[in-house]
Amino acid sequence: MTRVSPDTLDPSPTGAEGVSSARPTGTARDRAKADRRAALLAAAARLFAERGFDGVTLGDIGEAAGVSGPAVYRHVASKQALLGAILVDVSDRLLQGGRAVFADPLASGGARPGPDASSAAAENPRTGTDDPDTVLRALVDFHVAFALAEADVIRVQDRDLDRLAPDDRRTVRDLQNAYVAVWTAALAAKDPDAESPAERRVRALACFGLINSTPHSVRGVPTSRVRPTLTRMALAALTA
Repeated sequence: MTRVSPDTLDPSPTGAEGVSSARPTGTARDRAKADRRAALLAAAARLFAERGFDGVTLGDIGEAAGVSGPAVYRHVASKQALLGAILVDVSDRLLQGGRAVFADPLASGGARPGPDASSAAAENPRTGTDDPDTVLRALVDFHVAFALAEADVIRVQDRDLDRLAPDDRRTVRDLQNAYVAVWTAALAAKDPDAESPAERRVRALACFGLINSTPHSVRGVPTSRVRPTLTRMALAALTA
């Protein structure tokens, strides 16, 4: 099989403006700060998904995360910065996970990426298999699992992406384009001469649309039943 590498675009987001994204250095204080930031992001994603960006205040988010009053401003400068942190973070994790799956689809198994996924992929390229069907199936498994686990964030991105600050919007778009490039590389590896790069991009984006519609349609259905059905449908759409 002809080896096709995903786009090397590697934006390294430092986090949305006004929200620190630095990893904790190991002290108890740093860990506590990171935990509070994670709680704020999770609470904001849930509330934005339920009520919309305009229907939520920073006070609401702080209360839901257990961070009261002025203490919220120690972790986030504004509601818009918090939205940016959520969407930059999810886009970065998708890219890291997609690259890890592309590098080693057998090891990935559709699991969500760990914090070192992108560096592992760069240091250990294509250690699993060069079978293009296996790579595509692993990418679909990964994205389906991610969409089911991150339903709130997908709702927020669908509805509130245009509310981001310009710098955050550019970062999200760069990360998304790099993630699409992983998928188009996998499609090109399967059949290099079948389609143009633009056609492969259409195919990948259509598959994302199918998978990402899940948060709007699967309420009341157990994930254990949704995941295999959605995986089969997405793979069929991707390879039709």
